[in-house]
Amino acid sequence: MTTTTTTTTPLVTVPPALSARRRWTVLAVCALSMFLVGVDTTIVNVGLPDIGRGLGVGTHGLQWTVDAYTLVLASLLMVSGALADRFGRRRVFRSGLVIFGLASLACAFAPSLGVLVAARAVQGIGASMLSPVALAIVVNAMPDARERARAIGVWAAVFGLSMAAGPVTGGALIASFGWRSVFWINVPVVVAALVLVAVFVPESRAERARKLDLPGQLLLTAALFLGVGLLIEGPRIGWASPAALTCYVLMVLVAVAFVRIERRTPEPLMDLGLFRRPAFTAAVLGAVSVFVALSITLLLTTLYLQQARGWTPLASGVATLPMALGATLCAPWSGTLVGRWGPRIPLLVAGGFTAAGGLCLVNLDQNTHLPLLLTAFLLIGVGFGFANAPLTNTAVSGLPRSQAGVAGAITSTARQVGSAVGIALAGGLVVGVAPTGLAEASRTGWLLVAACALPLFAAALTTRSTPAQT
Repeated sequence: MTTTTTTTTPLVTVPPALSARRRWTVLAVCALSMFLVGVDTTIVNVGLPDIGRGLGVGTHGLQWTVDAYTLVLASLLMVSGALADRFGRRRVFRSGLVIFGLASLACAFAPSLGVLVAARAVQGIGASMLSPVALAIVVNAMPDARERARAIGVWAAVFGLSMAAGPVTGGALIASFGWRSVFWINVPVVVAALVLVAVFVPESRAERARKLDLPGQLLLTAALFLGVGLLIEGPRIGWASPAALTCYVLMVLVAVAFVRIERRTPEPLMDLGLFRRPAFTAAVLGAVSVFVALSITLLLTTLYLQQARGWTPLASGVATLPMALGATLCAPWSGTLVGRWGPRIPLLVAGGFTAAGGLCLVNLDQNTHLPLLLTAFLLIGVGFGFANAPLTNTAVSGLPRSQAGVAGAITSTARQVGSAVGIALAGGLVVGVAPTGLAEASRTGWLLVAACALPLFAAALTTRSTPAQT
């Protein structure tokens, strides 16, 4: 996925020429880490009912199990890329693997919800050191533009597969070994990745790394946690309660402070000037909306199938296979269309399929037929698969290389923010609802999924219908 590139300077060290086999081995090793990060974004969804029963908590608490990971990941993506440019990409990458593996062990043995949420947050720290850094390693290892384009295409396909494969993988693991297995399964993968990185991945760093914008980083993290935290806690504390009103004020103050600091910092964490470009702004909003739709779909599907209809985690995970199939098959096809015709057509297709999938389930009830459910999941998966490549292209097109990395990092952050917001919105719709009322309570969520097509249509209108440039 090209949006996780957080390198913002065009000057990078060029390693000694690697053989073709070595270059593609580097890609395989880095793609393995990306698969791990993507799977962990969605694998927990299918296990939430089992986690709730095991730890004695309800839907409200379980939302933090997912969002603690995605919020920390979103907050730290850009600063992790800057650290890798400064201190060495392989070094930061290996550190991220170690942190991710240790946090996975802590999740697997967590005795309470609080410990699990804290460990998931640490997992997010490790993940933030993997996804942007791994892509930078791949780009640095492949100096040929055409080969690099093919590698990034493989990367995008792996990311789409990982996000969609999470529920199926989680369902199979939970059925065989229980919910804790979705965390400890990471450990052998991390160990294998560490060995492969030590053997095959060369070190690289930027010749002129960006300065770290720590005030901007702290304010960005605060803004994300305040916003998503309010979405999660709002139904419980009341939207007009003193606590909620305090949160509104803090959000405004943090946002104003962030904008002022970013405008005055010579090398800001986030180049706000990019948002003056309508196409870029539309692409960022589109990236948020796509992952809002995906996260709402996964959470509502998990709760509906397992709690309202009594399905097992494995059966629930298998039911999402059409979504995984649609995303996996359409991601490379979308990239081809972007290269040939530009991003407009894939964005229109993505919006149309996303809207159709959501509208299929706006009248969901306790006995909705399985073919309709599977059709809706397939349509949403196709929309997801078609969306990523044109959104990335729209975000970075027309920018100099010195800004393309920042643009990609912002859209990558937007995707993770969308995941967190989607979980918060879906959870807020069904929190405290009895199993027999889940279908009716989730109908608004499916309308939201359909509405997520609107930013995709807007992004299509702001972009040119011209082929992407290599």
